[in-house]
Amino acid sequence: MAVGIIHFEIHANDIGRARKFYGDLFGWSFEQANVGQMEYWLIRTGRTPARDGEKVGIDGGLLAKNGKDAGEGASPNAFVCTIQVEDIDATIEQATKAGAVAQMSKDNLPGVGWLCYFKDPEDNIFGVLQAEIPDQKSM
Repeated sequence: MAVGIIHFEIHANDIGRARKFYGDLFGWSFEQANVGQMEYWLIRTGRTPARDGEKVGIDGGLLAKNGKDAGEGASPNAFVCTIQVEDIDATIEQATKAGAVAQMSKDNLPGVGWLCYFKDPEDNIFGVLQAEIPDQKSM
């Protein structure tokens, strides 16, 4: 069972340029995270008041792009959203049966949980995360 979207990622060719762009444009702040050998920045987007007055929103991550650019005239090459799930192995099985293709093997992120990326039948990439702590709400 999915809990909800808990994280997004922006894959950039120039991390410094991306930090400046999103920081200047939206006022987002960035905090360098320790994720193995990878340069990874946590994005703090802030929270927006919902209709009921509660503050809502999600935070994300910024990392180096590890593939080809979409190119001029291509369809949108959007942020990658990650959905928190209760059982990543069951989700991997369900996603595969539904036509998704794993884009990386399930990977353990110490202190965070188990993560896997898929390509859906429409060629969109999404992530699923089984949090290390069951009630953990974000990466």
